[in-house]
Amino acid sequence: MKPIGYWLNRTDKALTRHMNDMLAEVALTRIAWQVLNVIHDTPRVTDAEVLSTLSANADIPTLTAAIDAVLVDDWATRPAPDRLSLTPDGRLRLAHVAERVDAFRKLSTAGISQDEYCTAVHVLERMTRNLDTALGVASTP
Repeated sequence: MKPIGYWLNRTDKALTRHMNDMLAEVALTRIAWQVLNVIHDTPRVTDAEVLSTLSANADIPTLTAAIDAVLVDDWATRPAPDRLSLTPDGRLRLAHVAERVDAFRKLSTAGISQDEYCTAVHVLERMTRNLDTALGVASTP
């Protein structure tokens, strides 16, 4: 049996590759989609809040490029300096993308019960907290 690190890396790469392929039709990447979700969930969010929220998902240059991309492609706008909001068109397009993401989630969890999924998430969360605690790093929720 391969170790957990192997499967974590393979799973993340598979998720990213498949999502990027699925989202390419609407000119998004997995990271840009995540940025849009933060903007959607926190109206008038700051760039710093987006970077902080997604810091475990990508490095600062990648996240900054994703922010720039959603602005250039008119998914989001700046209602004030260093603030982000979805455009009306961006809100509509994001709702359309949600249908694709739901199909992606069903595909990626096929044959996995809700209990199995929850167990996997809880185990990974505990492993992260164990290692963060050992290093004196504050874990995020």
